[in-house]
Amino acid sequence: MIDLTTLITYILIVLGFVFIPGPATLLTMARAASSGTKVGIATGAGIAAGDLVHTTMAIAGLSAIIATSALLFSIIKYAGAAFLVYLGIRAILERVPMDTVERASPITAGRAFRQAVVTEVLNPKTALFFLAFLPQFVHPANGPIPLQLATLGVIFVLLGLVSTIVFAVGAGRLGNLLRRHPTVVKWQGRVVGTIYCAIGVRLALQER
Repeated sequence: MIDLTTLITYILIVLGFVFIPGPATLLTMARAASSGTKVGIATGAGIAAGDLVHTTMAIAGLSAIIATSALLFSIIKYAGAAFLVYLGIRAILERVPMDTVERASPITAGRAFRQAVVTEVLNPKTALFFLAFLPQFVHPANGPIPLQLATLGVIFVLLGLVSTIVFAVGAGRLGNLLRRHPTVVKWQGRVVGTIYCAIGVRLALQER
């Protein structure tokens, strides 16, 4: 069982991480602003699911393999970057008729969830983060190491999900107001697509 002092310290540090806007937050806010709060929350849930995968990988030792294999790291990194750029280009090229401002979201919550899972899983930096960060709060005296890693990973995922929901709700409400204006509707796809492409390029340029 993780001792209370370690647990509180870990939670405070994680809160600092998850509430500082990063790529995951930008993805969630972009989806919420363009397609509504529900889609934004689904995106945040997909990112959380991807982080659960990374937690499992860290426990199983797969993240260590990614850390030591330059080839595998590059394959995953470029696959994730290509997927983000693909989503960005699709958003930029999508045409939204001006007479459909009040129509349903152009992307379903289920589709947004799946895309977010793929995006997060294909981010090797997240895998390395879990590999490097979680073990710092693991102590053999506190019980089985895999159980401690799982507990810490689940706490991280839950706090991250809370933060993305908060950002999604805020961005969704703002998006609802902005989408009433035809000019915003015309440009929102290009803005969202540019954000996706920028994050994809950033991922491609990252080093281990």
